[in-house]
Amino acid sequence: MKYDKGFIDELKNVPVFSLTMREKREIYVRLMNELVSHHYSKCAEYKRVLDILEYDFSVKHDLANIPFIPARLFKLHRLSSIVDSDIVKTIVSSGTSGQSRSTIVLDRKNSLNQIRVLARIISSITGKKRIPMLVIDSPAVLKDRDMFSARGAGILGFSMLATKVEYALNTDMELDINKVKKFSEKYQNEPILVFGFTYMIWEYFHKALSESTKSINLENAIMIHGGGWKKLIDQSVDNSTFKSEIKKISGIRSIYNYYGMVEQSGSIFIECDRGYLHTSIYSDVIMRRNDFTICDNNETGIIQVISLLPTSYPGHSILTEDSGVIIGEDDCSCGKNGKYFLVTGRIKSAEVRGCSDTFKR
Repeated sequence: MKYDKGFIDELKNVPVFSLTMREKREIYVRLMNELVSHHYSKCAEYKRVLDILEYDFSVKHDLANIPFIPARLFKLHRLSSIVDSDIVKTIVSSGTSGQSRSTIVLDRKNSLNQIRVLARIISSITGKKRIPMLVIDSPAVLKDRDMFSARGAGILGFSMLATKVEYALNTDMELDINKVKKFSEKYQNEPILVFGFTYMIWEYFHKALSESTKSINLENAIMIHGGGWKKLIDQSVDNSTFKSEIKKISGIRSIYNYYGMVEQSGSIFIECDRGYLHTSIYSDVIMRRNDFTICDNNETGIIQVISLLPTSYPGHSILTEDSGVIIGEDDCSCGKNGKYFLVTGRIKSAEVRGCSDTFKR
């Protein structure tokens, strides 16, 4: 099967956390080698990287030897494997003023695949039936639908899973407690999906409710959140504290963190009931030491993320700027197959620059 014939259809009947290490390796060796060839022929910048690395196409490489590019490269170059006329959506990563931001271009097929895969992953938690969703953000974030921020793209993706979408914040980023209370009361006897970015939930939802005399009851809700952990860690708020405090002020018991990035939208890594992040049938991770050799399990390294989704840009194998540790594979007590891991923080700036410099020769 060639990549342009639709690998999503090949996996559509495979449960998203079912493949064993051996089964996954067989699929990924084939599809990832096809993706490398695809982007090499379509993206001049990616071709240059592989030519510098003297990549050997005569060999069918295993997953560990599939070339990766540093996440920082997306901040320096607009990497595209499609012609401009096929671009239907552009996503820009989050970042503070003055920082370079990643720009990801999507054609219709890649955008649709992201939504379909995200839906499959999230429905493993929420069920296949669409449910009402409360977004801890302002609708203003979706203002420019041709060029989304990472926040906007995340909200739009999750909104596709909902029967009704309500925004908890107004345009001034203030929590509308009365609106949230009305929403929770309307759907008090059915499941609700609460979605937002971790820091924003803490800053604009948790703090506002903690300071308010009003209370809300979202005990039937499922909260899914991700991103912005650095700011919370700086406030001494870890994952356990986050969950306990959110439960205290809202009643939400089912809270799941996820790890993902704009460079690989859709194929997120979702937290299980045991507190570990899991790869799905659409994604994988490798931890690498500073010399790029592969870490052992339970050894902290730089996170390399792998996804089958990126076809309109060469984002299928990326060395991130995060550190993490793989705990195991196919043996998590939650019952999911695949690797399970933890994100431990950000790597030092010097290490990030060193990874990028490798590809600038």
